[in-house]
Amino acid sequence: MKYLVLILVAALSFSSCQEQQKLAFIDNGKVINEYQEKIDLEKKYEQKDLAFQKRRDSMISNYQLELKEAQLKAKNMSQANLQKLSQEIQQKEQLLTQRIQMEQQQMQKAFQTDIDSLIVKVKNFVNDYGKKNQYSYIFGTSDTAASVLYGSEDLSQTIIDALNADYKKEE
Repeated sequence: MKYLVLILVAALSFSSCQEQQKLAFIDNGKVINEYQEKIDLEKKYEQKDLAFQKRRDSMISNYQLELKEAQLKAKNMSQANLQKLSQEIQQKEQLLTQRIQMEQQQMQKAFQTDIDSLIVKVKNFVNDYGKKNQYSYIFGTSDTAASVLYGSEDLSQTIIDALNADYKKEE
């Protein structure tokens, strides 16, 4: 009986000496989408897109005016001059199309680069938060890749609040 009590006491003291792991999770999509810096970034690119659309519409209008003028001139031209004018118009159209596509691609690339940087910043923040608050693991979940099906400690709002507070300091 003494041995049983001794073993029980030893087991209890051994289990109490083991460090409890602190686990939590965040909803990746919620954290990113409610992060003020991302919201501001999207507004910035919406404004850039509106400015681009105005420039594009203006360039297209100018091209259409040139096309109408060319059509009027074409009525009184020889076949050789008509062919030359037609080639010039086609070249202008190709250049316009290329310029519009290039500008769109540059804007999309810049936006994607900024979003990627923001995601890295959030990951680093969560990593630092976990270390500072002594978490063993902080898991991530989202609608498309649900690696956490249940968790009692959802840090999403805590992380969003901390990220936004940190972002306000930077402004």
